Amino acid sequence: MAGVSEGASGVPDPRLRPYVHGYSGYLLRGFAPGEHVGMPGNGLTVIVTIDEPIDVPVSSHPGQPGGRWDMLASGLSVRPAVIAHNGFQHGVQLSLTPMGCRALFGVPAAALGAWIVDLADVLGPRAIELRERLSVPSSWPERFAIIDEILLRQVNPVHLDAELAHAWTLLAGPDPAVRVAAVADEIGWSRRHLGNRFNAEFGITPKDAARLSRFERSHRLLREAILPPLAEVAAVAGYYDQAHMAREWRELAGMPPSVWREREEFPFVQDRQGADAEG
Repeated sequence: MAGVSEGASGVPDPRLRPYVHGYSGYLLRGFAPGEHVGMPGNGLTVIVTIDEPIDVPVSSHPGQPGGRWDMLASGLSVRPAVIAHNGFQHGVQLSLTPMGCRALFGVPAAALGAWIVDLADVLGPRAIELRERLSVPSSWPERFAIIDEILLRQVNPVHLDAELAHAWTLLAGPDPAVRVAAVADEIGWSRRHLGNRFNAEFGITPKDAARLSRFERSHRLLREAILPPLAEVAAVAGYYDQAHMAREWRELAGMPPSVWREREEFPFVQDRQGADAEG
């Protein structure tokens, strides 16, 4: 029997939007056991499983052994993780902004780095409540409403240094032509000072933030049901050419984009049918 993927995407409560990009619910069943790639990006990852734990045999941090988690949080990384599955996965993934890391966990994104940690270690007792309550409803909108409720009780609004926040907005934003030197000039810092402050807060360099933004743009285009020409994807995402995109994909995803498209059995987990889908 062919595998079936179901789920939904959700937008957080307006009060949470400075801290949370969005929610992705997923239910994958009937696939042959295998592995897929957990891609790096400019959002911090939170995963809460509903049934079986998530198995990550290869962490995005080179010094961390693999493990299994009922729920996890991970910071920013320029390395992929490998997720193993037995043909079934069920849960919710949240994408946090770096400011969301401070507001919800009380630490900068750099404190997590590329490590994977148990969500309870950073969210506290509300993590246990979150997982328990997500297992009860039958619809994704109900689950997303529960996440809103719990995060609104947890959130402690914070404000980053204005220049640092602006640098993040530019480097992690939609402009494919953004350059680190231009950002440093715009906020009135030297490149060295920008690099030091940026890394201390976000755990990655300004250059890597721009790299991840290009990668995310290309990844989003490559998840389209009808694949655009790779040269077109490279141009839209901000790469010099298709060869440049392929090199970056080998570093950030462990393989060129054409190979990922061929191997990934369910690449559309974050592109669900809509917030009213049942799970």
